[in-house]
Amino acid sequence: MASENCSHGSDDETCCEMQNFAIEKRKNRGAVTSGLTHECGVFGAIGCGEWPTTLEISQIICWGLVALQHRGQESAGIVTSEGKCSKYFNIVKGMGLISNIFNDQAIRKLKGSIGIGHTRYSTSAASEEVNCQPFVVHTQHGALAVAHNGELVNCDSLRKMVLGRGVGLSTHSDSELITQALCLNPPEGDELNGPDWPARIKHLMQLAPLSYSLVIMLKNKIYAVRDPYGNRPLCLGKILPQNEPLDGDCDDSREAEGWVVSSESCGFLSIGAQYVREVFPGEIIEMTRHGIRTIDIVERPENKIQAFCIFEYVYFARADSIFEGQMVYAVRMQCGRQLAIEHPVEADIVSSVPESGTAAAHGFSRQSGISFSEVLCKN
Repeated sequence: MASENCSHGSDDETCCEMQNFAIEKRKNRGAVTSGLTHECGVFGAIGCGEWPTTLEISQIICWGLVALQHRGQESAGIVTSEGKCSKYFNIVKGMGLISNIFNDQAIRKLKGSIGIGHTRYSTSAASEEVNCQPFVVHTQHGALAVAHNGELVNCDSLRKMVLGRGVGLSTHSDSELITQALCLNPPEGDELNGPDWPARIKHLMQLAPLSYSLVIMLKNKIYAVRDPYGNRPLCLGKILPQNEPLDGDCDDSREAEGWVVSSESCGFLSIGAQYVREVFPGEIIEMTRHGIRTIDIVERPENKIQAFCIFEYVYFARADSIFEGQMVYAVRMQCGRQLAIEHPVEADIVSSVPESGTAAAHGFSRQSGISFSEVLCKN
């Protein structure tokens, strides 16, 4: 049986610092100290044109979260807005699986033409309902909702800074810390006529370089944000009218009924969305009823390169998702082929630990000529 042994090849020093810091932080904060626990899934959807939209936004988000359920089975939440009141959002959150939380009654409560959702696998805070996302805070400029995938490497210093500004925190979650940090006035930006949210987001990204993918919702818009290192995945999808083909490259001439943003692309087909592209590292995208546009791209520090998490390919992601132009299944199979080339063995069979290791085992089998056989059965 061949085993997978993969290392991060983009920036060894940065990667080691990230992992060591995260391990120490989890010890200090009483969280689980074994394993890599950075999954989580974020999702956002918005209808185009006149509101109220004809799209069932809450149902689309629910389906999108079901497709991301493998990224977290601990808790989930959806927050929607009808685009009328800046002080009130519709919220349903709870512990457990998505199918148990979002019944027909919950979906009816989640009215609106815009919304974000989250499915959680705890990293830095306890498995309790208070830590369910998306987090919602009420500011002097209206309600703000944030869903987050990742873990901040400089959480302690950022927490001290936020607390030093007189802001109270009710949890140990990185996500609440991000939400409260967004409420701080940025050093740059004109806020005489209201909050400059792009400036606030850019300020946060300068304070916390990694790691995160964020969906941030206001009354009538969503900001999709990916950290400058591109450590956590995030991609865009375009909801097309019914009966239009969803395969092939995205055609800008085709009118969109709505837009979605997701940790992975695997759920797009089930909601009638076409894969468009990944959110670039450091990119801030604004999503409104009029479409999407790039607000800014925050550059990485000089001499630093992209650091996409290898475990997305190895374990976290669903096999039919697309990262960096490659389907995860194909990458896993090629990893198995490469393993057979670099570490050939004499064996009777090749098998895997299902499900994520199966594609790599098939690749090893085909390259080595040793037959594949199921040894372990997922119950």
